Amino acid sequence: MIDINNSKLKKIKFSQINPGCDRKYFINEDDIRTVLSRIPYENWQMLKAVHLNDKGQGVRILGYVTQGRREIALCALPPRVSLTRFLLKHQAPAMFGAKRGEQWNKIAIRRYLLYDVFLHELGHLQIVDENAKSIRRKFASETIAQEFADYWREFLWQQDFSHPDPVHNPPQNKIEVSNNTR
Repeated sequence: MIDINNSKLKKIKFSQINPGCDRKYFINEDDIRTVLSRIPYENWQMLKAVHLNDKGQGVRILGYVTQGRREIALCALPPRVSLTRFLLKHQAPAMFGAKRGEQWNKIAIRRYLLYDVFLHELGHLQIVDENAKSIRRKFASETIAQEFADYWREFLWQQDFSHPDPVHNPPQNKIEVSNNTR
């Protein structure tokens, strides 16, 4: 929808802290800008910054919105991880290209972080009650944020999107699901 070099996209600031131990970031600034370029500006106009940090407490927190509701933080993860425990009832590892009961491959982890976690956190930036006295009620709750993520993931994955990185499209076949690249 928006060119990745668009001035609106360039206004978003990115920061990255070197993670400790062997943890790493599976996604980067270009990945996030690509996702944002695919959805209408009105859905991310509140976003001012994205931070990649090491505050995930192991694998307990994948991402969060800062208190001011203008910035999103995404957390570093161990190099080998299964994210199945984070899936909701309507989700399955195969949706993202992973196999249940196994370590997730790199592409599946990246897909989940971009098209579920990041979109969910972006959902928290959506104003649902402009006149609310409480900031908590003004912005989207967990349920509404997840509905936002589900809607946009399904919408984007139904669109043909020619991109050299397969993470920006749904898994195509069982071969990709079983390809356990690390």
